[in-house]
Amino acid sequence: MIAEVIVQLCILILSLFIILFIYNLLHQSTHTKSRTRSRTRTNQPNRHLAQSSRHLSRATATTRSTSQRAKAALSEADTALSISPRDPSAHIHRAKALHLLGHPAAALRSLDAALSLPASKTLTETERAEALVKRAEVKVEVNRRRRMESAVKDLEEAVGMNGGKRIEKEALCLLGKCYEWKGMKEEAKQVFKKLLHLQPDSVEASNGLHRLPYS
Repeated sequence: MIAEVIVQLCILILSLFIILFIYNLLHQSTHTKSRTRSRTRTNQPNRHLAQSSRHLSRATATTRSTSQRAKAALSEADTALSISPRDPSAHIHRAKALHLLGHPAAALRSLDAALSLPASKTLTETERAEALVKRAEVKVEVNRRRRMESAVKDLEEAVGMNGGKRIEKEALCLLGKCYEWKGMKEEAKQVFKKLLHLQPDSVEASNGLHRLPYS
């Protein structure tokens, strides 16, 4: 009798161990699949943005098939946004493509979305500075008179950031022109001088300094 009880108890314990073992296997499998899906969801927008970036580079590198490349870049950016609607990088790519396609107002809306909080917090300093310069450029293009003040603010912020020399030179070039358009001659001179110091062969800076003494 005692032997039968011991055998049954052993069988019960063994059954419990088997159940626990199977449960752990299933749990690990589910967790692994979940992590894989999560990584896939995270990587998908990045892949589309990489494609969009390549199309944009090719579109700006040549005048041939610019529209076709810009449309492809826009499509990739839109796909990235369908996966991650608040991704500021995707909005920036979309804005660049729209601007190339001749839709500055739509590009401006995308840049506003990219630079709005809390989305813009995920941008690097370089990305934010570049987006600010691009937004200022589009603002001036859309309506120079109405949007001049906000364009200047964007450019002043970009110049004050550590966005890299290329972006700083672009920001200074447009900022000098904006100051000149506003009649702020001394400020424009200082900006053009700074640009010339960074880029001694800058035609824009040289022309700006030649214009101002006689304006």
